[in-house]
Amino acid sequence: MRSWEKALAVLEALCERGQAAGHSWTLDTELLPPHQQQVNALENQGLVELASREDRAELSALEGRPVRWAARLTPYGHDTLTYGRSRPRAGPSPGEAASERQLVELIPSQMAALRVFVGLADQLRVPLADGLAEQVRTASCDHGIKRWRLHLTQEQMGSVAYGLWLHRMTGSAAEANRFGREYGVVHSPARASGEGPPAAGRLPWVAGERPR
Repeated sequence: MRSWEKALAVLEALCERGQAAGHSWTLDTELLPPHQQQVNALENQGLVELASREDRAELSALEGRPVRWAARLTPYGHDTLTYGRSRPRAGPSPGEAASERQLVELIPSQMAALRVFVGLADQLRVPLADGLAEQVRTASCDHGIKRWRLHLTQEQMGSVAYGLWLHRMTGSAAEANRFGREYGVVHSPARASGEGPPAAGRLPWVAGERPR
C-alpha cells in the first residue's frame, strides 16, 4: 500500500469512528499505537487535530474514564478524504488498453461537446455506455498537443459518436466528422436499434456524407 493510500485509510478510520461516537473524536482505545503514530504524522500536514488538555478533560467526563489521546479530522483532512474517495483513477495499462480498449485523443471542442453530453445523461432517452462518464471524468490532457486522452471500449466509442452526432445536429458537424475520420466510428439513426446504447459502426464514410 502506497503512502497516500495509508493516509486515506487512516483518515477513513478517523471519520468512521468519529461519526459513530457522535462527537467527531476518535479515542485512544479505538486505534492501535502504530495507527496513532500515523495520525501524529498527519497532524503535521494539517489533516488531523489532536485533542488538547481541555478537550481530553471533556472527553474523559463523557466517557467516565481518563482519555489520554484523541484525534479528529480538520476541514483539510475532511476534504482530502472526500476527494480521495472520488479521485481520478489511473488509466489502464498499455497492455489492457491494447487488448480491451482503444486510445482516443479528442481535441478541446470534441471534449467540450462530450462533457455536455455526459452531463445530460439523466435527461436523455438513449443511455450512455457503461463507464463512459467515468472515462470522461478521469480523462487526462496532453497539453503539448492539446488533446484529451481516453481509453474507450467499442461500446463507449459508439456512445461518443452519438454524443457528437447530437452536437452535429444542433450546430457543428466538425467534431463528429473528425471523430469518424480518425476512428471510423459514426452514429447513424437508421442503423440504431432504438434501445440501449446507440449503434455505431466502422464505416468507410464520414458522418454528414452520403455513403458511396
